[in-house]
Amino acid sequence: MISIRNLNHRYGDWPVLHDINLQLSERRIALIGANGSGKSTLARTFNGLLQPEQGEVHVNGVDVRRHPGEARRHVGFIFSDADSQIIMPTVAEDVALGLRRFKYDKARVKQEVDSLLQRYGLERHADHSAHLLSGGQKQMLALSSVLATQPKILICDEPTTLLDLHNVELFVQTLRGLEQQVILLTHQLEIIEDFDRVIVIDKGRVHFDGLPGEAIDQYKRLIRNRLAHREEAV
Repeated sequence: MISIRNLNHRYGDWPVLHDINLQLSERRIALIGANGSGKSTLARTFNGLLQPEQGEVHVNGVDVRRHPGEARRHVGFIFSDADSQIIMPTVAEDVALGLRRFKYDKARVKQEVDSLLQRYGLERHADHSAHLLSGGQKQMLALSSVLATQPKILICDEPTTLLDLHNVELFVQTLRGLEQQVILLTHQLEIIEDFDRVIVIDKGRVHFDGLPGEAIDQYKRLIRNRLAHREEAV
């Protein structure tokens, strides 16, 4: 569970987050909002990628500000551009990198890598250059490498933005089958209709927090109203 209390942040003179208070315990949670709404900034506080100016974030009881390293053991993070988090030359090496913390011997590392690649459809690419994979394969590799670290919570920041429909469906189907708590940031509203909870972030605040259907309606209404006011002002 992630607990956020009185969270505020600004970039220079630009306030980004305002008085965020949330308890995130459901298995599948989505954060939605327009570009610049603050949802990515908020998500980066969940594992210490960003330290907020004010407020507290606890991950499974761990204070992220005081113990960022321990918090990151609980939280895995997937970005929209998989290339930004693929580090090693080959597919197998990239997955193996996440296993270093466990100090396994070589045989155990190979066993774990083979299992992950098999599970996520990458077994034929073990020795291939990671950066020559297709977009969908790269995102599955990023997911495999993060899951190798055995996080309890998975934060996915618009992971399907660069994918075609087939790979969007494959990635989302994979997320649905994970045992980890998943917090998904997305603009693709159709993929979150079966989530447990959807939070609408607008101008750095929680605009709505509830079930998917109502949250999506509230978000669409917010955007329509904003466009209508813009047309009136012209």
